Amino acid sequence: AAHASGRPVVVAYIHDVTTPGDKAPGGASRWWLHHSLQALSDDLDAIGARLWLKRGRADEIIPGLAREVQASAVYWNRRYEPWAIDCDSRIKSTLKDDGVEARSFNGSLLVEPWEISTKDGRPYKVYTPFWKALKARGEPAAPAPSVTTLDLYEGAPASDVLFDWNLRPTEPDWAGGLRETWTPGEDGAKTRVSTFLQGRIDDYDDARDRPALEATSRLSPHLHHGEISPRQVWHAVKENEGDGGLSEDAESFLSELGWREF
Repeated sequence: AAHASGRPVVVAYIHDVTTPGDKAPGGASRWWLHHSLQALSDDLDAIGARLWLKRGRADEIIPGLAREVQASAVYWNRRYEPWAIDCDSRIKSTLKDDGVEARSFNGSLLVEPWEISTKDGRPYKVYTPFWKALKARGEPAAPAPSVTTLDLYEGAPASDVLFDWNLRPTEPDWAGGLRETWTPGEDGAKTRVSTFLQGRIDDYDDARDRPALEATSRLSPHLHHGEISPRQVWHAVKENEGDGGLSEDAESFLSELGWREF
């Protein structure tokens, strides 16, 4: 949406460890965040853009950055934790007072929480009716195409340096197992989807409940960190299944995407 506006863009990430309180990320999440941001920065570099970083309170930094660059609009993907909703509401209020358009989008769910409810307007408390209601809405919107060029705003203030955030463990460096097992970033997420659909999904309905088997998609951290969206995963599964309808294993996997939202 920012790209489609036709205006120069500042791509920013705020590392806010104050607002979440006791929900601030632990060591493994910080390790993942470092490598995910590095991958995003590399992807932006490849299209002539760059990632602006700052650590602190998002409800202070974002309006301040908008004022400094004289932004006409700020765009972000919605967050749903109570503390995040409060924070984003404060950001929207401040931006509105400053005359800046604030637009948030669904980037991490198949459907918004308020879009599925029982006949009396309440949230579902049982999964099966929730899943049936979600499917009755039809296919989720197809993912937007990747942005291949970006008109970059050149006057942004100095960015933090990612390595200065010290997100990775050093003494001791206990992350060897993570490095051997995971590849954070969008490319890593797409590889996980491809690997899963090339064979592991074929026995998913039964094998996913057997911990000794390599039978799950292993997409959870990629979804959590926003490196891939459930809509991308949904449509990849549908495309992989072809025109013959969903197999039992594919239906079971998509229902787990639904369970994540339930």
